[in-house]
Amino acid sequence: MGVKERQERDREAVSRGILDAARELFVSHGYQEVSIRKIAERIEYSPAAIYGYFPSKDDIFFALAEEGFRLLFSYGASPRPAVEGDPMDSIRAMFWRYFEFSKEHPEYFALMFLDRSVPRISQNWNRFGFVSEMRGQMIVRIQQAIDSGAFPAGTEPNAVFRILLTSLHGAATMKLCDRLAQGEDADALARITLDAAITGLRHGAGITSELAFECLHNVNEERQS
Repeated sequence: MGVKERQERDREAVSRGILDAARELFVSHGYQEVSIRKIAERIEYSPAAIYGYFPSKDDIFFALAEEGFRLLFSYGASPRPAVEGDPMDSIRAMFWRYFEFSKEHPEYFALMFLDRSVPRISQNWNRFGFVSEMRGQMIVRIQQAIDSGAFPAGTEPNAVFRILLTSLHGAATMKLCDRLAQGEDADALARITLDAAITGLRHGAGITSELAFECLHNVNEERQS
């Protein structure tokens, strides 16, 4: 290994250490309570050294959020194979993986979706273009299910997306925030809630203009063009 390759590897290792320490601190103490100095103390570096990798605490958060979204969409964008002739199997699996993400990566989930003190991602969409792209692919799959008759004609695909996502988000949040009753099964709650939401959509709950909205990222791009 050459000197340049070793330097790049060492830099990546330090950057990884900064991100891991920051993620743990943000989740355990809250974003607003964590400073660059606290992150530096955790990894036994000087604050000045951290600024050599990330210009600000916000930049550390955005790097973590980007990682989190890539992990999230590696679940949601690759659903398990559907049962032949049943497009709902694909839809169900696509959203169930959102719940799986919350269980397997709880720190990312908490930081991205539960901590209200973090910087607003919607104001920094230039870093997250892939999120809009992956969400668009999910909307296409939902529209294909509508076209196949899995949902009533006239169902708004964005309504399906938001309702199914919200149903599982609620179950994930109750589990992560320790709001379940003693002995309550989070997986069962998530599954039954998802089934109830799907049943409502199949009975026409998604035929609405109230949830027909454009992705914020696309709107911002149009305003800048």
